[in-house]
Amino acid sequence: QVQLIESGGGLVQAGGSLRLSCAASGRTGSIYSMGWFRQHLEREREFVIGCNWSGINWSGGSTNYSDSVKGRFTISRDNAKHTVYLQMNSLKPEDTAVYYCAARTGSNLYTSPSRWNYWGQGTQVTVSS
Repeated sequence: QVQLIESGGGLVQAGGSLRLSCAASGRTGSIYSMGWFRQHLEREREFVIGCNWSGINWSGGSTNYSDSVKGRFTISRDNAKHTVYLQMNSLKPEDTAVYYCAARTGSNLYTSPSRWNYWGQGTQVTVSS
């Protein structure tokens, strides 16, 4: 099993920035992708951004973005800490949602939530206008 612990949500004004963190623990050698989804009130969970890597040392890899966040959000990782970060810049009110960290045992960066194996508890991001 893999556990994902998120942190870093909060309230920010439009145009501001936030950074979310997601630390993986447990069988981290079994996962090859991590990413972020978000869920607005009364809407389905949607893919935001993800990254993958090869090997148990989390080396190399690629990134996939939702069109709605390209140029504003970036994902990075600290391989030694098994942690990924979501840097969100130029935030808009429509970015307001609960953000979920996810991980999967394969390297394909699927956008469907059903293809991801592990989930964090979610963290609220609120962007005021």
